[in-house]
Amino acid sequence: MLGLFAQGDTAGAIFVLALVVASGLFLGKFKFKGISLGTTWILFAGIILGHFGLRIHPIMLSFIKDFGLILFVFAIGLQVGPGFFHSFRKDGLPMNMLAVGLVLLAVLVSYAIHFVSGENLGIMTGIMSGAVTNTPGLGAAQQTLSSSGAASPEAAVAATGIASAYAVAYPLGVLGAIAVLLLFKAIFRIDLEKEQEKASRNESEETAAFRLACKVENPALFGKTVHDIVGEENSDHLVITRMMRDGKVFFPDLDLPLKEGDKLLIVTDIQHKDKASIIFGEECPVDMNEWQQPGAKLVSGRLSITKSSITGKSLRKLDIRRKYGVTVTRIMRAGIDLQAAPDLILQVGDSLQAVGSEEGLARLAALVGNEPESLHKPNLIPIFFGIALGVAVGMIPIRFPSMPQPLKLGLAGGPLIVAILLGHFGPKLRITTYTALSANLMVREIGISLFMAAVGLGAGKTFVASLVGGGYMWVLYGALITLIPMVVIGIIARAGLKFDFFKICGLLSGGTTDPALLSFSEQLFGNGRIAVNYATVYPLTMFLRVVAAQVMIMIML
Repeated sequence: MLGLFAQGDTAGAIFVLALVVASGLFLGKFKFKGISLGTTWILFAGIILGHFGLRIHPIMLSFIKDFGLILFVFAIGLQVGPGFFHSFRKDGLPMNMLAVGLVLLAVLVSYAIHFVSGENLGIMTGIMSGAVTNTPGLGAAQQTLSSSGAASPEAAVAATGIASAYAVAYPLGVLGAIAVLLLFKAIFRIDLEKEQEKASRNESEETAAFRLACKVENPALFGKTVHDIVGEENSDHLVITRMMRDGKVFFPDLDLPLKEGDKLLIVTDIQHKDKASIIFGEECPVDMNEWQQPGAKLVSGRLSITKSSITGKSLRKLDIRRKYGVTVTRIMRAGIDLQAAPDLILQVGDSLQAVGSEEGLARLAALVGNEPESLHKPNLIPIFFGIALGVAVGMIPIRFPSMPQPLKLGLAGGPLIVAILLGHFGPKLRITTYTALSANLMVREIGISLFMAAVGLGAGKTFVASLVGGGYMWVLYGALITLIPMVVIGIIARAGLKFDFFKICGLLSGGTTDPALLSFSEQLFGNGRIAVNYATVYPLTMFLRVVAAQVMIMIML
């Protein structure tokens, strides 16, 4: 049994690793007032066991740490990739700009503390990563440090203390962020009921679907087809779902000429409601019983794309409305609700929300496959190909005139960028990147567990000595890095941009990549829009946190 703890033995390494992960996950189940550090307990379990002498061979430890980090960031990239560029549209743009401000302020505060106190910049990078609960940032910093091969005293200090600094700053990073939200709510005297009304009103005004009926009265439209009138400019926000002519309800063909007196059932948003009535004519009361006559048999349904031949094709190319008499209204991809724009490229795993006749939906289902059970089988080729490409991209040197050494994206940044690009552009290249959400979560959790265990075991040997030798000041530094950016950006969002409280909760949770803060705010304030806003800023923030950590290490070197 004692042989399992032998430093150079593979069985011993696996035993120690599994013990650390299992212990940390068990501790993560316990909550204090609804708050848990989750998988971060794996890091603390590794530190404790490492402090008492459990070791893994350095080469094995390095491989486990790097491979775990790659799995983690690649899984994140695949999940957020489909919505990465979409998140910059409309309301997402100011939110993402504020998230950029959170990242930049954290870097500036960290550098200011380094300048004033003389603390090692590599240590400050670890403190910053812990203060914003960003584990990939720690991994990127460590990987950049090790791959540089630098032998300076600053690099040596950073190499031995960066993980300990992260571990010290992390708990207050979670608790401090929660304190900011509670203090923010008290100072601004936020009434949750009024905020809910405001949020609901804004949502209905900006994004909610609106159904109206119009009577064709504009003489300029008589004899023109639906396609001529709606055209490409309006096809994204004016969807004609049904037509009534001579008392009969049917789905309109795009080439069908309109006649005076035709009635159109239109789905749009509140901003374009007036535009619809201006184009077509008088708005009529909507009685859905009138539009659902027995002969019409118009139904809605959700269809899953499971045929790989659909990957890379756009809604426009499939010509679904013309061929099948079906309108696709929304598309769900990787948990993200996308607008059914004509040029949107489809891929396996997409879920189409469609409305039309039963026959049309059945024909469309045959076209796209609609066999969701087939999606349970993982598609591993693009995953491992993407990891290989990501590692290669991460090793490409990027030279800047002011830096003595070239910047590399490393084993964190390279796979993350490649995964995001694959998730977004893969369908256009006919690459199926779909991974079931449960499978993605499994890969991600395995990766972060391996990484945390390896980091904790590596830091355990020097953790106590670092803490006693001045590391207690890291707690203060971490608190400043947590609090200052969140307070500044929160005030700008509330006082300057008039964001509602739930949007601010999502912004600060996603901007600090803090799932514990997200969980806490959802449980306490009970609003599902918090998670939506979290997802809006999370992809860009995650990318910038990883890059910022590497840049700080390069500045130190």
